[in-house]
Amino acid sequence: MSEENKFKNQAKQVYRMLIMVWCIVLLGVVFAIYALVDPNLSAFKTDEELQPVVVENTIEEDDWDKIENGIHLRTGFVEDEGVMTVVNNCTSCHSAKMVTQNRMTKERWIATIRWMQETQNLWDLGNNEEIIVNYLAKNYAPKSMGRRANLENIDWYQLN
Repeated sequence: MSEENKFKNQAKQVYRMLIMVWCIVLLGVVFAIYALVDPNLSAFKTDEELQPVVVENTIEEDDWDKIENGIHLRTGFVEDEGVMTVVNNCTSCHSAKMVTQNRMTKERWIATIRWMQETQNLWDLGNNEEIIVNYLAKNYAPKSMGRRANLENIDWYQLN
């Protein structure tokens, strides 16, 4: 076989390989587009698999605002005067953890409310503001921690 024919055969092989690669890439792109349009790939599922799953609501209406052992179960707030006002106004925008993890004085709670009104679009609380601030200042005031408790009943070991 002449050099020219060898070159032509090699060129044909490269051309065929490029066509195969492009076909594979094209199939991949088509599948990717289909997966974006139908992420559940419902065309590949049977009718039984396509039936919607019904999940029952496990929270009963009576349990929604249930208080046990002095704690509002859904939020973790301490039971006290104004707890439901705090639940209704504060947990509309953020988690109750955002409140319970903070400890502030009455002045700092008011300043935090003002900051939320100025920067986070918190509505005017009206008469509820005093109820909320009094509840937060009473139940989530700063704690003076002091020194940690002494360690007791420890089995110490000797270092060598």
